[in-house]
Amino acid sequence: MYADRTIINGITGRIIGCAFTVANVLRTGFAEKVYENALTHEMTKSGLLVAQKIAITVRYDNVIVGAYTADLLMEKLVLVELKAVRVLDAAHSAQGLNYVAATGLPICLLLNFGSPRLKIRRLVSGT
Repeated sequence: MYADRTIINGITGRIIGCAFTVANVLRTGFAEKVYENALTHEMTKSGLLVAQKIAITVRYDNVIVGAYTADLLMEKLVLVELKAVRVLDAAHSAQGLNYVAATGLPICLLLNFGSPRLKIRRLVSGT
């Protein structure tokens, strides 16, 4: 069983705050990896436990049928998927939702640094 909603909301709030700091300093135009490294640094400074490039396996009938890599895992509870694209589309949300389904984690934050304003989507199982 995962942490209660209050703990998860606290973590996601801190992540979003760090993301806004990075977005305000770097603005748009960099590659996704630049934002990933800057956000990892900012979140580590704020005291959050961060893991980069998390391996995710997809199982079907107890057989591994796929493997993916999520950008970040925060506090072993919240996945963070980063984009640096002009506009988020349904495929980006589907990717985050699939990561939630494959890991059983409660939430994935989809953060897009590619538009003039930071875009944030909270993706939870069942939505």
